[in-house]
Amino acid sequence: MKYKAVIVEDEQLNRHFLSKLITEFCPDLELAGSASGADDAVAMIQSLKPEIVFMDIELQTATGFEVLERVRPQFSFQVIFTTAFDHYAIKAIRCSAVDYILKPIGTEELQQAVARAIEAIQTKEQHANLELLLRNIRRPQGEDFSISLSTSEGMEFVPLNKIIRLEAKGPYTTFFMKDGLQLMVSKNLKEYEMMLTEHGFFRLHNSYIINLKEVKKMIRTDGGYAVMSDDAMIAISPKKKEEFMTLIGQRLV
Repeated sequence: MKYKAVIVEDEQLNRHFLSKLITEFCPDLELAGSASGADDAVAMIQSLKPEIVFMDIELQTATGFEVLERVRPQFSFQVIFTTAFDHYAIKAIRCSAVDYILKPIGTEELQQAVARAIEAIQTKEQHANLELLLRNIRRPQGEDFSISLSTSEGMEFVPLNKIIRLEAKGPYTTFFMKDGLQLMVSKNLKEYEMMLTEHGFFRLHNSYIINLKEVKKMIRTDGGYAVMSDDAMIAISPKKKEEFMTLIGQRLV
């Protein structure tokens, strides 16, 4: 089975290069079309109904996010953003668990992104991440990012500043919130470490990630503990102690 893909890219050479890479190195994809501008992209997505969209962030007349706004709310496709530089929106994209690759696009990075997109399609993963991305992009200046958590009861959009800590339990992760709520999701802690580190979170121990803003105090006995705002005592890994002390020191400056 081949998955239908389209390219949204305003630079002709980049469109041609990506098309060639997809044709040569992504045998699971059928390249159905390409568009150079926002209007053409919206029309193409609505008519061809692709399963994967390679979306340039900056188009000449709009952004890739504006294209997504115009085709929502029926997100029946996976998006792989492409950008030539570390765009201001990369943090929002990472936090929303949406994929991206940097230009110039390499074969290995492309194949890995395509494999992740196909896996999401096969597992019928919901497209709430795109809704979350648009929410994070539209958020007022100074307001914190949100993260999507898929629980047994449904999808939760949670502001990062509401999270105190994360705890690993096998393949599951439990989020502990300021309001006392606990949310368990079926993803491992490593996935959230990569997503949250640049937002003031720190993996203090193999089983714990903490919000550094929610550390109430540190206890030095028995190897050291971080006491969180909910009074939870989290043991500090010896390998993490020096880095943790540096980060806490920076927070207090």
